[in-house]
Amino acid sequence: MGSDSETEKSQQKEREKKKQLALAPIAKPLAGKKLCKRTLKLVRRAAEHKCLKRGVKEVVKSIRRGNKGLCVIAGNISPIDVITHVPILCEEANIPYVYVQSKEDLANAGATKRPTCCVLVLTRPTKGELGQEEQEKLKEDYDQVASELSELANSMF
Repeated sequence: MGSDSETEKSQQKEREKKKQLALAPIAKPLAGKKLCKRTLKLVRRAAEHKCLKRGVKEVVKSIRRGNKGLCVIAGNISPIDVITHVPILCEEANIPYVYVQSKEDLANAGATKRPTCCVLVLTRPTKGELGQEEQEKLKEDYDQVASELSELANSMF
């Protein structure tokens, strides 16, 4: 029984190592474990309430149209050229952005099976309205992640 959990732990460590190796050199600011968990939780909640734009094309279109939100980018994209323009667009539009370790985790949080390069978490859904409670919960999570992100960004520069 004890050996099973040992092998599981070693497999987990191997996966973590592979994720680290696959990370792109431009993946900064990279979310730590705690912030990553919170960010993916926010993405999951946003997906439930249809406040999420998935994929480079949709995200870029949304940013160009002036939608505000929080951009979450996967750090293990290959080739990296696919997403190199996204952080620049985010900075020009004053949209906070953060990198998470893997595109698979980002896809799972965004309720799709297909690995996703980046998602944009919007503060309100594109169509329809949210109930007052859901809107406040989403806003609370969003604000918490955004404030932690700004601290992370400030510590970098």
